[in-house]
Amino acid sequence: MVTIGIDIGGSTTKIVGFASKNDRKLIEPLSVRATDPVTSVYGAFGKFISENNLNLSDIEKVSVTGVGSKYITKPLYSLPCVNVPEFKCIGLGGLYLSGLDDVIVVSMGTGTALVHAIRGSEIEYLGGTGVGGGTLIGLSEKLIGIGSAEHLSELAEGGDLDRIDLRIKDITMASYDLPANMTAANFGKVSELATKEDFALGLINMIFETAGMMAVFNSRMHKTRDIVLTGNLTQITQAKGIFDTLSRMFDVNFIIPERAQYSTVIGAALCAL
Repeated sequence: MVTIGIDIGGSTTKIVGFASKNDRKLIEPLSVRATDPVTSVYGAFGKFISENNLNLSDIEKVSVTGVGSKYITKPLYSLPCVNVPEFKCIGLGGLYLSGLDDVIVVSMGTGTALVHAIRGSEIEYLGGTGVGGGTLIGLSEKLIGIGSAEHLSELAEGGDLDRIDLRIKDITMASYDLPANMTAANFGKVSELATKEDFALGLINMIFETAGMMAVFNSRMHKTRDIVLTGNLTQITQAKGIFDTLSRMFDVNFIIPERAQYSTVIGAALCAL
């Protein structure tokens, strides 16, 4: 029997399955655009069972989470749906994908949420910030006319942060035990010669550094070095390089696991197991 998890987000609806309670074999997740929460759920569900050659009789449980889950008030194709807390899903997904036992999980979607997850314990919601993918796309559209994260990332490949950000090396010759290239102020040194490529990289860097520093502070508070990054923003090309730099600067371990963009929906399915 199959357990299904569905995450109804602000921009996409994601779905995943586990084929057995015992071995928890993962059925590959997929996503669809979420222009309307109810429509997207039925579309994602139909596509999922079709691509995986499933019948309704094969499905035992369906759990839903995300901002749009409140609209699912009736059984899905006569299958009962259980609404599960999103923060619990974020934590369970981060533990599952990382294989670790004590982590800070950062969910980078339209906004950014952080949880502390310890295997076998309650998931603790730590807070979050409205700075996330929505911020990135909103500012990008206004500043450089780019409304796609994929296109923004491609443009940023040719960017130079020295024409956008104020760095420690720009304001002092003293080391203070800080790396010379550490950001002192995002967009604090915008050059008249700055290009669209520079602005694209500056925006991406600002969003990731904001989420990253919140995670660093929480990791210190909860005495764990392991920080698992999840959500759609993890798929931006520049993510790995920026978070690798933060890892070295602050002696933490930022991890972008495989299927990081599907972490919350995987956690939703795990809630039902």
